[in-house]
Amino acid sequence: MSDEPSWSSGRPRPNGWTKREGVTRFQNPWISVVEHSAVAPTGIETQYAVLRFHKFAVAALPVHADGTISLVGQHRFPFDQWSWELPEGGVPFSESALEGAKRELREETGLTAAHWREVLNLQFSNSITDEVGTCFLAWDLEQGETEFDETEDLHLVRVPFRELLAEISAGRVRDAMTVATALKAYHMAREGELPDALARAMLGQAPQAEETA
Repeated sequence: MSDEPSWSSGRPRPNGWTKREGVTRFQNPWISVVEHSAVAPTGIETQYAVLRFHKFAVAALPVHADGTISLVGQHRFPFDQWSWELPEGGVPFSESALEGAKRELREETGLTAAHWREVLNLQFSNSITDEVGTCFLAWDLEQGETEFDETEDLHLVRVPFRELLAEISAGRVRDAMTVATALKAYHMAREGELPDALARAMLGQAPQAEETA
């Protein structure tokens, strides 16, 4: 499958950046800030700093049989704000996205899922960072024990999927992976791309009655 949208194939490409060897200005276990000498597409000499991540992100949208979903509430340091989000976290590049998502879901909510579907791949602020993320839908859930990280104080809630959509529309849920995954999952449910029972539960529709002879 092509990495480009259908309208891009065969079209002439704009000029690209010329990137020279970079110098690491800051590094810790999670990120590096690398400064490059570069030439812009217009031919201008410039400096370009890139925030490079040492892990990639995963998120899981866990859908219960009644159409509710589990969310995680926590305080986020950069914005100094409380945030409701999908279970999500960072995964080493040596680990598969699916295995990382399964681990994050189990650790943050205690849930395991019998069925998983990859729904979305994302780039975050791709003008300044190389961070990427993979998002999943998870269903047929079983409850177990949580395993919070030593720095995490997480609160859990179950709400109807459509209530999450309403709060996203109202601007009260803003985490990028949560917003993007929920909207993609809604699209998939509406377009018949998910199992019928799962889609109906997510959309708040009654199950179809079985036909009798």
